[in-house]
Amino acid sequence: MISASEALQKLKEGNQRFVAGVRRVDTFAEELRKSALIQEQAPLAIILGCSDARVPAEIIFDQGLGDLFVIRVAGNIVAPSQIGSIEFATEKFGTPLVVVLGHSRCGAVIATLDDLEHPANNQSSNVLSIVNRIRPTIEPLYKTALREQPEALLEASIRANILASTNQLRHGTQKLEQLVEQGKLKIIGAEYSLATGIVDFFDDI
Repeated sequence: MISASEALQKLKEGNQRFVAGVRRVDTFAEELRKSALIQEQAPLAIILGCSDARVPAEIIFDQGLGDLFVIRVAGNIVAPSQIGSIEFATEKFGTPLVVVLGHSRCGAVIATLDDLEHPANNQSSNVLSIVNRIRPTIEPLYKTALREQPEALLEASIRANILASTNQLRHGTQKLEQLVEQGKLKIIGAEYSLATGIVDFFDDI
């Protein structure tokens, strides 16, 4: 079974290939892998990422069929369904690494900052459920001097939101917390740059 360190290295190498504009040779042989994946899968990492169309995990990490277990939701927030999906993958497949993947110019974070600046009375309750999960993390930043520096505030808020989701997964569920304590699972945060294509991993293993 692959280790968390090995899985992280594969993600880093894949992102380097993506940034360089090259692809792993065997990603072109995906048709040959389809039959082998019908009965089972062994994803090397679980990615909790944002739904943003510009951040498809399999592409930015140059991975193929069966390599990643991807969960996408606006703002890479943590809710019961996301936790359940992660618990399922760790239990069913023994996947050793979870990456909470945020990105620059995150629309969900921008929407939350906008709501702090100009609260909307007609906001969709479903959208508001996302905003309300992000708000407690970034509202303290909004109340600092960063409020006068919109770009710096946005970047700090994006990073804080990623770290909050990472921390919630590490400590918000007994099953995942036990796996982390036993050394069977690593949960880290990362941010993708829309401008450069580079993924900045916040934690090293």
